[in-house]
Amino acid sequence: MASDQIRQMVNFILQEAHEKANEIRVKTEHDFNLEKQTLVHEAKLAVQDEFAKKEKDREIQERIARSAEIGTCRQKKMALRDDLLTSLMKEASSKCKVVADGSNYPALLQKLIVQGLIKIEELEVVVHCRKEDVATVKKVIPAAVKEYVDIMEKESGIKLTPKVTVNTETKLDLPESSNGGVKLSADNRKIVCDNTMSSRLGLVYYELMPSIREILFPEQ
Repeated sequence: MASDQIRQMVNFILQEAHEKANEIRVKTEHDFNLEKQTLVHEAKLAVQDEFAKKEKDREIQERIARSAEIGTCRQKKMALRDDLLTSLMKEASSKCKVVADGSNYPALLQKLIVQGLIKIEELEVVVHCRKEDVATVKKVIPAAVKEYVDIMEKESGIKLTPKVTVNTETKLDLPESSNGGVKLSADNRKIVCDNTMSSRLGLVYYELMPSIREILFPEQ
C-alpha cells in the first residue's frame, strides 16, 4: 500500500517534471523565434539603411560629376567665345591700319583733332601722333583749329584763340599699336583726351559687345 502511494507520487513528480520541461521548451522556442525575428528585422533595416545611404552617396557623386562636366563645358565654350571675339578685335584693328593708309586719313585726323579740342576744353593743347603722321597732323591743325573756333563761337558766341601744337618729344609719340589717330594733352599732360584709332575701336567694340555676342552666339 505504501509502495503504491510512493509509486503514484513518483509518477506525479515525473509527470510534473515532463510538463514543466515541455513548458520550458515551448517558452524557450517562442523566445528564440521572437528574438530571431527581431534580429532578422533589425538586420533588414540595417541593410536597407546602408543601401539607401549608398544610393544617396551615388546620386550625390553623379550630381557632382555632372556639375563639374557642365562647368568644364561652359569654360571651354567661354574660352572659344573669347578667342573668337579676340580674333574679331584683331581683324578690326587691321582694318584701322588700312584706314590710316587711305586717302581720307588727313580729313579723319582733322575731325579727330576737332573732337579732342571740344572734349578737352583747354586753350593750350599738344597733339600727339605717330612719327609717320607728324607732317600730316601739322598740315591739318590750322583747319582743325578754325573749325573748332567756328563751332565754339556758334554755340557760345565767344571767339576762342587756342594754341595747338604738335608734340616735339619723340618718346611721347604714339606707338604703332595705336593704329593712327591722335591724343591731345594739356596742362603738362595732366589732362588727356585719347582719340587714337585703337581707343575709338575699343569704345565701339565694348558699346556693341551685347549686339556682337547676340549675332555670333544666339541663344538656342
